Amino acid sequence: MKAWGKWAATALLAGGAWSAVPTGPADAATAAKPVTVLLDDILMSFDGAVPEIKNDYTFVPFRSIAEALGIEIQWDAKTRTITATADVGADTKTVVLAVGKKMASVNGVAVELGAAPYLSNDRTLIPLSFFSTQFGANVGWDKTTRTVSIVSPAREMHLRGFYAISSFAEQDRIAGMNSVAFGWIRVDANGELTTSGKDFYWPQAAGDVTPETIVKDASAQGIDPYLMVYSSDGSGELTKMLSDETLRNRSIENIVSLAQQKGFSGVMLDYEGLGLKLDPTGQQKLLNDYVRQLGDKLKPAGIKLSVAVPPPNSSYKGYDYATLAGLVEDLTVMAYEYHPAGTPDHTPQPNDKVQAAIEALLKAGVPKEKLLLGIDLWSETPQSIDDKLGLAKRYGLKGAALWRIGLYFYYGQEMTDAIQRSVVKLSDSH
Repeated sequence: MKAWGKWAATALLAGGAWSAVPTGPADAATAAKPVTVLLDDILMSFDGAVPEIKNDYTFVPFRSIAEALGIEIQWDAKTRTITATADVGADTKTVVLAVGKKMASVNGVAVELGAAPYLSNDRTLIPLSFFSTQFGANVGWDKTTRTVSIVSPAREMHLRGFYAISSFAEQDRIAGMNSVAFGWIRVDANGELTTSGKDFYWPQAAGDVTPETIVKDASAQGIDPYLMVYSSDGSGELTKMLSDETLRNRSIENIVSLAQQKGFSGVMLDYEGLGLKLDPTGQQKLLNDYVRQLGDKLKPAGIKLSVAVPPPNSSYKGYDYATLAGLVEDLTVMAYEYHPAGTPDHTPQPNDKVQAAIEALLKAGVPKEKLLLGIDLWSETPQSIDDKLGLAKRYGLKGAALWRIGLYFYYGQEMTDAIQRSVVKLSDSH
């Protein structure tokens, strides 16, 4: 069962606990507009029935919204009842609704609804306020545009932070993560693994604080430290390493050795640029074989393996997502860099592109439980971050990967607060 976290929003609804969103008077032109639903600022689509307004109550298709909010539901066709269950804070709430009846059961206690659920096109429609009063969603209504806005409650999920060279001042933020990928090594222009590159290198110690102590402290807090290995194929160096047996074997041996020596519990590959100019199928095979070989070496040592991949709707086609997902602990989709060159900094990534990437990955066969949504903190703002985190929640993904925790400083506490209102670190009980 998906946890809802420890924060529940206050509903923006007038009236009693089970009242629906009042629509108020409207002219004919306004009334003719279809009702739209925004979940975490992103439009929802519905299969079959659509939102409707009856007797000044707003009704919405139950299953679509419930599943997007992580509510587990069961339908009994014989009795025409719906059982909805979710964790709200530390408690589990179970609500039973019956088609055509204004009485509901909330954890066994009878409660009267403002309006009874009904069927339309074989879909059950319920009063919109159900989601706020019983499961903590924040619901609003714009009469002019006939738009329902729903802000989902905070939900627990796996949070992974990327810790690069300039993240040192932000090391305290590691505690808010379930795992951290330390970006300190790369494949160089000769196809060799190096810890002394110009952009990815092993950091110098700062007094008693060393890279090794940071990794050790993370592990002591129950946070999985991942050794991140970066490479780009801009000059063909990645293809060179993957294609050459000697280079390939040496890189794998060095990665395994370094991960064991330095106390990492996982390895994360960030191998970028494949399939842009060369045959995508051939590039996919090279990476699949490499990941399989590396995984076979890491497994006996109890070290996890993860891979970061570009999104399917990018120019890089050298990634066999389904096969990779079957070989690793999880995949991080780097769903950003959609903007053309010259776009101002801090311009949020387009929600429709990010959503399309998630849907394409799921369609390709990547299990949602293995998918982390990569989010570029340099692009997002405290006002937009909940859109992306909302998508991770809507599709029930494993979690989110934040590139990078060293960027928190730009917005300060405002960004931290915005993230924590949307998601919270997965607890040990899960």
